[in-house]
Amino acid sequence: MHRSTKHYGHECGFSCAFRQWRAQSHCRLLHGYALAFTFVFEAAELDHRFWVVDFGGLKDIKQMLQDNFDHKTIVAEDDPEIEWFREGNKRGILELVEFPAAGCEKFAELVYAVTEQWLRDAGYGDRVRLVSCEVREHGANSALYLETIMDRRKH
Repeated sequence: MHRSTKHYGHECGFSCAFRQWRAQSHCRLLHGYALAFTFVFEAAELDHRFWVVDFGGLKDIKQMLQDNFDHKTIVAEDDPEIEWFREGNKRGILELVEFPAAGCEKFAELVYAVTEQWLRDAGYGDRVRLVSCEVREHGANSALYLETIMDRRKH
């Protein structure tokens, strides 16, 4: 079995602000990080170039990260203050992205799902699978979404 990783570090500029409105801590307040993303890919067989994935071909994944996390304000769709954020977006003081939920765990799950679909659409088929997606706020905090056996059975 072969594994390879692709890392988009804090230096890539995926600086976003978000809040977890259900939190009882300071995380309920709008705050931001330059997020980092790490993907782990796996294949039993390498391709004709002896690669698991073509890192140079991941431009769509990097663009998806830029579109959703680069200088964006991310708010949960059910945030009780969603209209306030929408007004800020209309006024041009923030670029709003609405997700089902906000926070690194949900970001990792969402990015995992998009990347997994991209692998299928990009022609990797059953040869390559996405093992995990990690989203890191900083050196001390990260969340990891892993493929489960149930996920594999869906395909």
